[in-house]
Amino acid sequence: MGQTRKRHSKEFKAKVAMEAVKGVHTLGELASLHKVHPAQIALWKRQLVENAPQLFERGGKGHAGDMDTVTAPLYQEIGRLKMEVDFLQKKR
Repeated sequence: MGQTRKRHSKEFKAKVAMEAVKGVHTLGELASLHKVHPAQIALWKRQLVENAPQLFERGGKGHAGDMDTVTAPLYQEIGRLKMEVDFLQKKR
């Protein structure tokens, strides 16, 4: 049977890609240090460089949608809990 695929965290990918961008070590050296294939490091580096301008966009366009998807279920839960509390207070 083959090896199982490794899943790297986004923090690890960012760390390795930043090291590659800095250029202190070659891709081969980074690959042996972090036990990742050099082609994978090159891909992460390219993704970092290509997506870096989006970090500095005005208005925070990338974060507004993410915030809504996180907060919507929380507001629903708050509403449900308030209704339960009101219902239980009326029963007294």
